[in-house]
Amino acid sequence: MRKFSEQESRVLTEVRCNCCGRKITVTNGIIKEGCIRVEAPFGFFSRKDGQTHCFDLCESCYDSITADFQIPAEIREETEFL
Repeated sequence: MRKFSEQESRVLTEVRCNCCGRKITVTNGIIKEGCIRVEAPFGFFSRKDGQTHCFDLCESCYDSITADFQIPAEIREETEFL
């Protein structure tokens, strides 16, 4: 869950893990620890047709969820960071 300032600039002020509720460190609008943002748009043939579900997970919750996958998540090493 993300909160932004009410100013014109809409600076990120708070992020909480949707799974455990823990507050994730944000400094000057920048997330300062492991966090994943999921935006899942559902389309045709889904019971959620036309909806987009958005949530944030801390790194610990991400690790817990993916540890239960029957097929592991694909992992690629990145050499450039934005």
